[in-house]
Amino acid sequence: MHAAFALTCLLALAVGFALGRAAWTDGHRTAENIARHRHTVTATTVSETTYRAGDQPSSRPVTVATATWHYPSLRPHTETIPVPAGTRNGGTVRVWVDENGRAATAPPRPADIALNAVGIGAGALAGIVLVGGGLVFTRILMVDARSTRAWETEWADIEPLWSGRLRPGQGAGDD
Repeated sequence: MHAAFALTCLLALAVGFALGRAAWTDGHRTAENIARHRHTVTATTVSETTYRAGDQPSSRPVTVATATWHYPSLRPHTETIPVPAGTRNGGTVRVWVDENGRAATAPPRPADIALNAVGIGAGALAGIVLVGGGLVFTRILMVDARSTRAWETEWADIEPLWSGRLRPGQGAGDD
């Protein structure tokens, strides 16, 4: 059982590394593809900043303002975008835009890609180790239960002879 669990751990390590490496490679490829289609432009705020709820239920409020910019070429765009706190009306901010000039998110950062890859690899490793450990634990319990039943059966035959006590169902004078 120890050898089986050790092999499971080695398998988990190999699979976790392979999945993490694949996630790393895919994440970089995706980020490069996104970066080819997104650009930063300078936008000018045309309103005072306000707050709106974050994208996630547990996230903090986001500072936003209406801003205007020109992309592509001289095509004007006006949207409400997230801005740093304290940005004043008429201030400038950098904005990521897509090929049509609409506000977009920035490409994933290398730290985000790495965190995702580590999470996927570690999750796979933990999952395989837990399943392998659970199977080994279940098998050990089954072997232990079988050994206990065999011991009790043998003890039921030997214990009356060894202790001198009557077996259940024996009467006085029975041998």
